[in-house]
Amino acid sequence: MSQNFLYPSRSTEQAPQAADTPIPYASVTERFVAFLIDYALVFIVLTFIFSTLLGWLGKRYDPAYAIGSFLLLNLIFILYETICSCGDRTTLGKALVGIAVMRKDMQGPLPWGRALLRAVGYYISAGLFGCGFLLAFVDGKNRALHDFLGGSAVVEVRPRSALEKTLVRGLGGVLLAAFFAVLYFQYFGGRNWQEKYRVNNAEKMLRKVAILQEGHRRLYGYYTNDLLRLALLSGDPVQFQRDMQYYLSPKGFQIGVSGDAYKITAYATDKNKTQVVWPK
Repeated sequence: MSQNFLYPSRSTEQAPQAADTPIPYASVTERFVAFLIDYALVFIVLTFIFSTLLGWLGKRYDPAYAIGSFLLLNLIFILYETICSCGDRTTLGKALVGIAVMRKDMQGPLPWGRALLRAVGYYISAGLFGCGFLLAFVDGKNRALHDFLGGSAVVEVRPRSALEKTLVRGLGGVLLAAFFAVLYFQYFGGRNWQEKYRVNNAEKMLRKVAILQEGHRRLYGYYTNDLLRLALLSGDPVQFQRDMQYYLSPKGFQIGVSGDAYKITAYATDKNKTQVVWPK
């Protein structure tokens, strides 16, 4: 399929063909594969770069920098989607799959403002627990909520073999099923993995403190409830304090010492502020 088919106003030579040829709208699975490629390009690659830079600056575990990086990544994603969805451009993911964003009337590409509104629509759909994306399964043109907001449709822009279509759609189907399985687990399968991850990190932090306690006893012959002394034993007290602030709730941390025994109590940073104790 030629690009002129998608821009009939630019070429009167193929206008009669466009009127008789059904518009090849991109399937939901094709769109999902393209989205994952773009998501990986922006979020995974840039997250690795930002994390490396913050590590060099010694601010890897600073919550303020983590929040700032998250906001910056989302802003970059919005700009990326906006710029690559207007004019004659397309995102890397859509280009690899062979699809592109068009105006819903097929009279050319989206203007800049519509492309921006469409990009913001991703977050509106996500804020509705993903329901905005589900519209693509019931709309005849496979349009999701962000397409309705931007006045857009996603169509095929180059000829593809039957094998390529089958592979892309098959891969998209598997990934889409995995995506909804993760959502189901997070919302209906109990506490989601992020919350469990925070609790596990809190337990690891207590084990680190316990190791320092044993080192303190070997050096001085007794356990201590002085966290500063333990921080100095860590070799990097500044980083130790950052880890404490990142992995543990700021309230509720206690070290109880009684003769040859000690007990460390703290709370994780999950929503439930789960209590963690060492020894268990």
